[in-house]
Amino acid sequence: MGHCYSLDLRVRVAAFVEAGHSCRAAAQHFDVSESFAIKLVRRTRQLGSPAPARPPAARRQADVL
Repeated sequence: MGHCYSLDLRVRVAAFVEAGHSCRAAAQHFDVSESFAIKLVRRTRQLGSPAPARPPAARRQADVL
């Protein structure tokens, strides 16, 4: 199961890539997985926001049902 990264970290990773660095460099710099950085940048470019699709609390409630 994936990690719940803070919105602050998501914004910093996206900004790092937008500043001209690669997703791989961002992953190393912020100690996150490369796939997270790639998916985050893709999501940010498509939706305009690095926020997660569902808040962690909503995810937990869905898993219980």
